[in-house]
Amino acid sequence: MPIQPGKTMARRKRSEHYVNNKEFLAALIRYREDVEIARLQDKTKPVIPRYIGECFLKIANHLSFKPNFVNYMFKEDMISDGIENCVQYIHNFNPEKSRNPFAYFTQIIHYAFLRRIQREKRQLEIKNKIIEKSGYQEVFDDNNQIDGSNYAEYNSIKDAVHSKLRN
Repeated sequence: MPIQPGKTMARRKRSEHYVNNKEFLAALIRYREDVEIARLQDKTKPVIPRYIGECFLKIANHLSFKPNFVNYMFKEDMISDGIENCVQYIHNFNPEKSRNPFAYFTQIIHYAFLRRIQREKRQLEIKNKIIEKSGYQEVFDDNNQIDGSNYAEYNSIKDAVHSKLRN
Protein backbone atom coordinates (compact mmCIF):
# COMPACT_ATOMS: atom_id res chain seq x y z
CA MET A 1 0.00 0.00 0.00
CA PRO A 2 1.74 3.20 -1.17
CA ILE A 3 1.89 6.26 1.05
CA GLN A 4 -0.15 9.12 -0.31
CA PRO A 5 1.34 12.62 -0.31
CA GLY A 6 0.32 14.68 2.67
CA LYS A 7 -0.48 11.62 4.81
CA THR A 8 1.89 10.14 7.28
CA MET A 9 1.91 6.59 8.45
CA ALA A 10 0.56 6.06 11.92
CA ARG A 11 3.33 5.20 14.32
CA ARG A 12 3.08 1.85 15.94
CA LYS A 13 2.32 2.14 19.59
CA ARG A 14 5.27 0.94 21.61
CA SER A 15 4.35 -2.25 23.38
CA GLU A 16 4.67 -2.32 27.11
CA HIS A 17 7.26 -4.69 28.50
CA TYR A 18 5.76 -7.54 30.45
CA VAL A 19 8.02 -6.68 33.39
CA ASN A 20 8.72 -3.05 34.20
CA ASN A 21 12.38 -3.07 35.19
CA LYS A 22 12.21 0.13 37.27
CA GLU A 23 9.24 -1.08 39.32
CA PHE A 24 10.84 -4.51 39.67
CA LEU A 25 14.07 -2.90 40.94
CA ALA A 26 12.15 -0.69 43.40
CA ALA A 27 10.24 -3.73 44.73
CA LEU A 28 13.49 -5.69 45.16
CA ILE A 29 15.12 -2.78 47.00
CA ARG A 30 12.09 -2.50 49.34
CA TYR A 31 12.21 -6.26 49.92
CA ARG A 32 15.95 -6.16 50.72
CA GLU A 33 15.30 -3.35 53.21
CA ASP A 34 12.51 -5.42 54.84
CA VAL A 35 14.84 -8.43 55.07
CA GLU A 36 17.54 -6.29 56.67
CA ILE A 37 15.10 -4.83 59.20
CA ALA A 38 13.84 -8.33 60.06
CA ARG A 39 17.44 -9.54 60.48
CA LEU A 40 18.30 -6.66 62.82
CA GLN A 41 15.18 -7.36 64.90
CA ASP A 42 15.90 -11.13 64.97
CA LYS A 43 12.67 -11.87 63.13
CA THR A 44 12.09 -14.35 60.32
CA LYS A 45 12.57 -13.23 56.74
CA PRO A 46 9.49 -11.56 55.31
CA VAL A 47 7.53 -13.26 52.56
CA ILE A 48 8.54 -12.27 49.04
CA PRO A 49 5.97 -9.71 47.80
CA ARG A 50 3.36 -10.86 45.30
CA TYR A 51 4.62 -8.40 42.67
CA ILE A 52 8.13 -9.89 42.71
CA GLY A 53 6.66 -13.40 42.47
CA GLU A 54 4.53 -12.32 39.51
CA CYS A 55 7.63 -10.90 37.82
CA PHE A 56 9.46 -14.22 38.29
CA LEU A 57 6.47 -16.06 36.82
CA LYS A 58 6.18 -13.70 33.84
CA ILE A 59 9.90 -13.94 33.06
CA ALA A 60 9.84 -17.74 33.28
CA ASN A 61 6.69 -18.07 31.17
CA HIS A 62 7.96 -15.77 28.44
CA LEU A 63 11.38 -17.42 28.39
CA SER A 64 9.72 -20.82 27.98
CA PHE A 65 8.32 -19.65 24.62
CA LYS A 66 11.77 -19.00 23.17
CA PRO A 67 12.50 -21.34 20.26
CA ASN A 68 15.13 -23.32 22.17
CA PHE A 69 12.69 -24.15 25.01
CA VAL A 70 9.26 -24.28 23.36
CA ASN A 71 8.81 -27.97 22.45
CA TYR A 72 9.70 -29.73 25.67
CA MET A 73 7.05 -31.87 27.36
CA PHE A 74 8.34 -30.87 30.79
CA LYS A 75 7.93 -27.12 30.29
CA GLU A 76 6.00 -26.72 33.56
CA ASP A 77 8.88 -28.34 35.44
CA MET A 78 11.31 -25.96 33.75
CA ILE A 79 9.21 -22.96 34.79
CA SER A 80 8.92 -24.26 38.35
CA ASP A 81 12.68 -24.81 38.58
CA GLY A 82 13.30 -21.29 37.28
CA ILE A 83 10.99 -19.69 39.84
CA GLU A 84 12.43 -21.84 42.61
CA ASN A 85 15.96 -20.72 41.72
CA CYS A 86 14.87 -17.06 41.66
CA VAL A 87 13.45 -17.40 45.16
CA GLN A 88 16.57 -19.26 46.28
CA TYR A 89 18.96 -16.59 44.95
CA ILE A 90 16.91 -13.42 45.46
CA HIS A 91 19.28 -12.37 48.26
CA ASN A 92 22.24 -12.45 45.85
CA PHE A 93 20.88 -9.62 43.70
CA ASN A 94 22.76 -6.45 44.60
CA PRO A 95 21.17 -3.22 43.32
CA GLU A 96 24.43 -1.38 43.95
CA LYS A 97 26.20 -3.54 41.35
CA SER A 98 23.38 -3.83 38.80
CA ARG A 99 20.26 -1.79 38.14
CA ASN A 100 18.84 -4.52 35.87
CA PRO A 101 17.05 -7.21 37.89
CA PHE A 102 15.22 -8.41 34.78
CA ALA A 103 18.49 -9.53 33.17
CA TYR A 104 19.78 -11.06 36.41
CA PHE A 105 16.70 -13.20 37.01
CA THR A 106 16.33 -14.06 33.32
CA GLN A 107 19.82 -15.58 33.44
CA ILE A 108 18.95 -17.53 36.59
CA ILE A 109 15.83 -18.92 34.91
CA HIS A 110 17.69 -19.65 31.65
CA TYR A 111 20.27 -21.77 33.44
CA ALA A 112 17.54 -23.48 35.49
CA PHE A 113 15.89 -24.45 32.19
CA LEU A 114 19.17 -25.86 30.87
CA ARG A 115 19.71 -27.87 34.07
CA ARG A 116 16.19 -29.32 33.85
CA ILE A 117 16.75 -30.32 30.21
CA GLN A 118 19.99 -32.06 31.17
CA ARG A 119 18.24 -33.84 34.07
CA GLU A 120 15.44 -35.04 31.78
CA LYS A 121 17.96 -36.25 29.18
CA ARG A 122 19.77 -38.27 31.85
CA GLN A 123 16.46 -39.77 32.96
CA LEU A 124 15.64 -40.71 29.36
CA GLU A 125 19.04 -42.37 28.99
CA ILE A 126 18.44 -44.33 32.19
CA LYS A 127 15.03 -45.47 30.92
CA ASN A 128 16.56 -46.52 27.61
CA LYS A 129 19.30 -48.50 29.39
CA ILE A 130 16.72 -50.25 31.56
CA ILE A 131 14.69 -51.20 28.50
CA GLU A 132 17.88 -52.28 26.73
CA LYS A 133 18.96 -54.51 29.63
CA SER A 134 15.53 -56.02 30.14
CA GLY A 135 14.97 -56.32 26.41
CA TYR A 136 12.19 -54.63 24.56
CA GLN A 137 10.56 -58.03 24.00
CA GLU A 138 9.35 -57.89 27.61
CA VAL A 139 7.75 -54.51 26.97
CA PHE A 140 6.19 -55.41 23.60
CA ASP A 141 5.01 -58.79 22.37
CA ASP A 142 5.81 -59.97 18.84
CA ASN A 143 2.47 -58.88 17.37
CA ASN A 144 2.83 -55.32 18.69
CA GLN A 145 -0.10 -56.07 20.99
CA ILE A 146 -0.45 -54.27 24.29
CA ASP A 147 -3.39 -55.36 26.41
CA GLY A 148 -4.87 -57.08 23.36
CA SER A 149 -5.03 -53.87 21.27
CA ASN A 150 -2.89 -52.88 18.32
CA TYR A 151 -1.49 -49.35 18.64
CA ALA A 152 0.47 -47.71 15.83
CA GLU A 153 2.30 -45.28 18.12
CA TYR A 154 3.82 -48.18 20.01
CA ASN A 155 5.43 -49.33 16.76
CA SER A 156 7.33 -46.06 16.58
CA ILE A 157 8.37 -46.45 20.24
CA LYS A 158 9.50 -50.01 19.56
CA ASP A 159 11.49 -48.84 16.52
CA ALA A 160 13.12 -46.08 18.56
CA VAL A 161 14.08 -48.53 21.29
CA HIS A 162 15.36 -50.99 18.71
CA SER A 163 17.47 -48.30 17.01
CA LYS A 164 18.91 -47.31 20.42
CA LEU A 165 19.87 -50.94 21.00
CA ARG A 166 21.84 -50.97 17.75
CA ASN A 167 23.79 -47.78 18.62
